[in-house]
Amino acid sequence: MTAAGHPTVRSSRFTERVVHRIRRDRILLVLAVPGILIILLFRYVPLLGNVIAFQDFQPFLGISESSWVGFDNFRILADPLFLNALTNTLIITLIQVVLVFPAPIIVALLLNSMLGERWKRLVQSILYMPHFLSWVMVVAITQQLLGGTGIINNALRGANLATMNIIGNEDWFFALITSQVIWKDTGWATILFLAALSRIDVGLYEAASVDGASRWRQLWHITLPGLRSIIILLLILRLGEALNVGFEQILLQQPAVGIRASEVLDTYVYNNGIIGGNWGAAAAVGLLKGIVGVVLVLGANKVAHMFGEPGLYDSRSSR
Repeated sequence: MTAAGHPTVRSSRFTERVVHRIRRDRILLVLAVPGILIILLFRYVPLLGNVIAFQDFQPFLGISESSWVGFDNFRILADPLFLNALTNTLIITLIQVVLVFPAPIIVALLLNSMLGERWKRLVQSILYMPHFLSWVMVVAITQQLLGGTGIINNALRGANLATMNIIGNEDWFFALITSQVIWKDTGWATILFLAALSRIDVGLYEAASVDGASRWRQLWHITLPGLRSIIILLLILRLGEALNVGFEQILLQQPAVGIRASEVLDTYVYNNGIIGGNWGAAAAVGLLKGIVGVVLVLGANKVAHMFGEPGLYDSRSSR
């Protein structure tokens, strides 16, 4: 083995590169310290609290004094109420992956195809605005429009037509919350896709047009491949939060529609942990959610590698 290929030499060169980069970027690293500390303090340190999933936790006793119960808290997995919450969560997750996730991609493609830059900016601004409304405002607007005494039902009464029961109808609940998410967040989510579209070489479209490619073929062979990396990355991140389906949004509308149709894992944890005082079982559900999220992210990232995409991280680059 040559001296250059000796492990000690490689380690020394790696150390030199690291030291050089630290010195070069020292100001940026110092500026990043507050953000890193906040993430550590409010994201990673609280993970230690998952230990109460294995305790009969009592707030007035604390973690150190509460008794250990092992895996007894996980018996809640056989609870019919938990299974109902899990079923609702999975259904909402599937609907949002199929309908909500592609919505900003479609909107970005439509905006990108608009010829007038002034109209494009106007439409973008209108679509962005709902993102800045709180879920309290969104639910209030929904009730004013679709509630029993809302604008639509009052108009139907004035025309001597039958009114619609949407807010309190279990059969409409999933469609209602999905439409709310699309209206509120689609415009804001288009920012990343519009940025990715702006990086696609315009010369590719010109060459394809000269070759006689239609707009649909240009979309299929140029635009979508140019968006593939960002689509896969965001889809992986979405899968990591697959079991988080909008706690505040659903909790605000739960009294109107009832527990059976609206209970999800987040509201189940709230109702049984904070309201019901069953802290250990609620922590067990939260711990399982976190584990499932990690597994989904790692699995989706592995699939991304199989398709030649880096995903969240590229383990091949360290080899």
